[in-house]
Amino acid sequence: MASPHRKRPKDPLDHEPEAVTYVREKAGLTKTALAQMCGVTVSLISEIERGTRNATPEMIAKIARATNCPVVIIERKRVVAL
Repeated sequence: MASPHRKRPKDPLDHEPEAVTYVREKAGLTKTALAQMCGVTVSLISEIERGTRNATPEMIAKIARATNCPVVIIERKRVVAL
């Protein structure tokens, strides 16, 4: 269970939390299986999916490899102001 005192990470996040859940489920993986494949704890995967923890670029790449999806699916879409 996450600490009730944990603050949200920087906003915006570097990843789309819903996309992480989507690709994990599409790959047929549990949070436990994804965590094992990425070499992290289940709680970290849960926090990334909830959006209470920011996924580093390295973590995004690990998740993409484990779920066999392009990194761009998981990364947060940025709007560039011109």
